[in-house]
Amino acid sequence: MSSEKNKRDPELGDDAGQEEAVEEAEGSPVDPASLENSNGPGAPEDTDVEPATDEEPGLHWDEVTVLSVELEATRRERDQYLDALQRLKAEFENSRKRQERERVRILSMASERLVQELLPVLDNLDRALEAGGDIREGVQATRDQLADVLGDEGLLPVASDGQVFDPNVHEAVMGQFSEEHEEGTIIQTFQRGYVLNGKPIRTAKVVVAKQV
Repeated sequence: MSSEKNKRDPELGDDAGQEEAVEEAEGSPVDPASLENSNGPGAPEDTDVEPATDEEPGLHWDEVTVLSVELEATRRERDQYLDALQRLKAEFENSRKRQERERVRILSMASERLVQELLPVLDNLDRALEAGGDIREGVQATRDQLADVLGDEGLLPVASDGQVFDPNVHEAVMGQFSEEHEEGTIIQTFQRGYVLNGKPIRTAKVVVAKQV
């Protein structure tokens, strides 16, 4: 139909075509959704869209500053603890070395003093060997002198003959039937035992009475 109008009214040209387009548009149904989605002038703005920002959601610059300060304080505290621990470790190691040197020094002094005290005993043994005849009395005197020196150091013999067997200081090498002694009584000592300052350093090897 439009072509017929153009043929009839050639002078109208484009103006006639535009009028026909408006008439056709007025007669066609309009989709409301197309108006809502239109980006043309007068279209409603989308209120759900947030403006762009460089900050992260929920994190503000003042919070970042506070966290940075706390982190730096924590690092300083860590360094202080680490330095104190290293100092304590060095002091402990130095103390251990001092104690070890002191222990060695004390043992050396004790050994030196004991040797000096035993030298007279060695001299008496030399004189007993050089003397002619019976040397029993000289050996006995030397033995008593040696026992006195060791006694001053805390060395004492373990009582055994006639004593009740004590496994802490006695070692039974054999049992022997005896009607004269109660069971468990020591009737013979093979080797004397000793205690040093109350601590057994060698048990006495003994024979213990047994009943039939």
